[in-house]
Amino acid sequence: MGIGRGLALLTVGAVAGAAAIAGFGAVNGDIAFDKVGDYTSTGKKAEVVKFKLAPSSEQLAKCLPKVKVDVSVTLETDVKGFDVVDVRVTGGPANTAFTVFLLEVPAAPFGAAEYIGDVFTDKYGKGRTELRVIAEEAFSSTLVGKERVRKELGHMGMWFAEPTGDDFCLGAGNGAVTPFDGDNEAGVQVFNSAPSLPKAPLP
Repeated sequence: MGIGRGLALLTVGAVAGAAAIAGFGAVNGDIAFDKVGDYTSTGKKAEVVKFKLAPSSEQLAKCLPKVKVDVSVTLETDVKGFDVVDVRVTGGPANTAFTVFLLEVPAAPFGAAEYIGDVFTDKYGKGRTELRVIAEEAFSSTLVGKERVRKELGHMGMWFAEPTGDDFCLGAGNGAVTPFDGDNEAGVQVFNSAPSLPKAPLP
């Protein structure tokens, strides 16, 4: 399955991130994460997978020097019928909305994508959302001609929910208008799960 098998992980819904964000926490206090995409399972009670998202470009990384996006996924589908995906943002732009997607590949053109939720920051640039979705066993399925094709959604990406959300960094009107929001108008991708890694964030 994909974010190895899958952040196919979440699907419910449904990333060339230059800057790795240092200083991630530990799972059960015994594992340190020091680069984007590091992950592990606790093996105790419900399995928990933790990883980070990084700014999707060097320019965005320079505009957001203190940002951290931590993702924690509690794998409980076999017990509860859903997994719990916790996304936390600190050091982000104030009062900003982001959309969250599961992706086949983290960077453009992204491949299969599924919209799974939103994150809103407050005046301090902090935001959090908790999503109950099928994560570890999630995937996208569609018809290509007469053949049904399955795509694992192994990565995660976040976009500015409004086309003007990236103006503080890219300049007014300079960012692309993308379809990554429910109203089909979003800004550029701002965070992703590190495309350069040999495997996606989830096993």
